[in-house]
Amino acid sequence: MPELPEVEALAAYLRERAVGHTVQRFEVASFSALKTYDPAPSALTDLGITSAGRHGKFLDVGIGPEIHLVVHLARAGWLHYRDSFKSPAPLKPGSGPIAVRVRLDDGSGFDLTEAGTQKSLAVYLVRDPSEVPGVARLGPDALSVSRDEFAERITSQNGQIKGIIVNQEIIAGIGNAYSDEILHVAKMSPFALTGKLTDDQITSLYEAMREVETDAVERSVGQKAAELKGEKRAGMRVHARTGLPCPVCGDTVREVSFADKSLQYCPTCQTGGKPLADRRLSKLVR
Repeated sequence: MPELPEVEALAAYLRERAVGHTVQRFEVASFSALKTYDPAPSALTDLGITSAGRHGKFLDVGIGPEIHLVVHLARAGWLHYRDSFKSPAPLKPGSGPIAVRVRLDDGSGFDLTEAGTQKSLAVYLVRDPSEVPGVARLGPDALSVSRDEFAERITSQNGQIKGIIVNQEIIAGIGNAYSDEILHVAKMSPFALTGKLTDDQITSLYEAMREVETDAVERSVGQKAAELKGEKRAGMRVHARTGLPCPVCGDTVREVSFADKSLQYCPTCQTGGKPLADRRLSKLVR
């Protein structure tokens, strides 16, 4: 799933490549992906792209004086920028993985795509980003929240820290991959309870979050959209590295699997050398 660093990099790439150009045509191939009906897609024709930014993991492209194209890429969505398109013909409904195509006046443009059968890509055309329910519910951004507000928010409910920091209503922008990285840098078990964290642990977690996310943004911004996924994988310490040596201590990176996702961690760095039970209902090491 694209997270804060990748979405920030996509926004930066659009600022460099698309801002200043005019929308020639906005085509929808997957009507289930488009979650709004007003403004209509035809309203974007001949409007200029004015901005590109993000809200947590939502991409926000400003079009004309008052329209925002807001995109949540979900687990398998992506943005593919094209210097040109092979055919001028409009997309047909059900055009493979392509959900939306935005053609620009210089012949370039971008596709919003989604792989796999679980269709969760969400595209909104709105006059204010806060009209998007997911945006309206976001907590403060991981790169702008203060240490004190971070502490207040993560301790506002007692739960396992892994689940708390990926809750977008608490802190915006962190997902499964970078939460593994943050907890590894903070030397904290993913199942540590927020209600038992000391002030020093909260500070370490906050500093790890800022370090991991800032480093990932710096590595990602400037990369082409097609290169971002590889850059993300290359920078990981523990996430998706099950069975490989921890780059800090050399212990073997372990995994805990759930129904639809998994987490990775280093026992030596994070759990006092004790492996976590890889069963969802097991008694977990904290």
